Amino acid sequence: MFVDTAKVKLQAGKGGDGAVSFRHEIYIPKGGPDGGDGGKGGSIIFRADKDTNTLLDFRYNPELKAEDGKNGSGQRSAGRSGQNLIVEVPIGTIIRRDGEVLADLNHDQQEAVIAKGGDGGFGNAHFKSSVRQTPMIAEVGEPGDAFEATLELKLIADIGLVGLPNAGKSTFLSVISNARPEIADYPFTTLTPQLGVATVDDQDLLIADIPGLIEGAAEGRGLGHDFLRHVDRTAALLHLVDVYNNDAGESYQIIRQELQQYSNLADRPEIVALTKCEGVDPEIITMQIDSIKQINPQVQVFSISSTSGQGIKEVLRELIKLKNTRLTQSATLLPVTESGSSQAMDDTSSSADHENPLPVITLTGEQLSKAWKVEQVAAATEDAPSKFLVTGPKIEKFARRTDLNNYASVNRLRDIMKKLGIRAELASKGAEPDSIIEIAGKEFTLAEDY
Repeated sequence: MFVDTAKVKLQAGKGGDGAVSFRHEIYIPKGGPDGGDGGKGGSIIFRADKDTNTLLDFRYNPELKAEDGKNGSGQRSAGRSGQNLIVEVPIGTIIRRDGEVLADLNHDQQEAVIAKGGDGGFGNAHFKSSVRQTPMIAEVGEPGDAFEATLELKLIADIGLVGLPNAGKSTFLSVISNARPEIADYPFTTLTPQLGVATVDDQDLLIADIPGLIEGAAEGRGLGHDFLRHVDRTAALLHLVDVYNNDAGESYQIIRQELQQYSNLADRPEIVALTKCEGVDPEIITMQIDSIKQINPQVQVFSISSTSGQGIKEVLRELIKLKNTRLTQSATLLPVTESGSSQAMDDTSSSADHENPLPVITLTGEQLSKAWKVEQVAAATEDAPSKFLVTGPKIEKFARRTDLNNYASVNRLRDIMKKLGIRAELASKGAEPDSIIEIAGKEFTLAEDY
């Protein structure tokens, strides 16, 4: 069963908690802290795989979870990191979160980290200093990313077959390749896209048979959107028109309009083939070709018959030319460095950025210290203490790693807030010692030492 869309819930692994531990050895009464760090949670990584051709599995397994990191322990033993979850998807899969594209996997074995595992918390050995000999502080692990992702498959092919229902697309594909689509003498026989490989003059063409389109497909009528997405990545289009149509030009125009309204597909290189021409009066063929030429004078129009093989090789050779021309044009669009490699990144990009195409938020220095915001929110009742919400990448990261059940850990978070200037901002907004502070979903009071 061919499935080209799916929704899946992702849950990356939680980081392991750091440990509070002290050395206990004979003759060493005060061995000092030796709590180890927690392991990093596993991430969810999507990988394009040429042997996978459908998103069907996600219909039956809509939740994916990576392994949590293990907790640290004594003797500075760090917890084991959780295993990454590798998810194989078809080539051409786009992963989105809330409509935003996270990754577009368009070649075999391409990978992208979609949900990042949480960092492990530091053990108390990390917090030892000359003035803090017996720290009772240990961090909890951060939660991993959790969200619902939308998967969409767009077939990657050299040529896209388009046309009205019953135009002969499936028969054409079955003749030129080993594909075996369902063929019958009625419209909408093909209900899912089909792929076939045609070979002509020792060159291969990957051709996608798109189920028949109807007028209004670009607005979603019928299954238009589901089908049109699969010709987005094609280098050229082969538009098949049934020679027995009352007006071939009108049939051609209907599909052209749908392609134009859906995206820029109407500007894609194309050729037109009148199908089922075996035994048809040449005058009728000429009349139908002229009708198409009135709509688009520049388009090449061939007359073919899939059953007899008439005109098939000529069409395939012309498609090879269109494919090669498109590949040449695409290659010239990328600037080439002196070493001869395509420059896909600017001079400030690192090799790590190239390996991980996902956007990463980074703040440094003074910018990082000021990257927070304080706002007062409504209390639950009139008698309840005032409540303030603090947001910002750095302070939220500290809060996620704070164990609210550990008095020393909470005080450390309060100290960090003071150093960043957050407490001064809270004071200016009228915060009291018993005011509730919320950071990254965690709540605590401003405390007595305010």
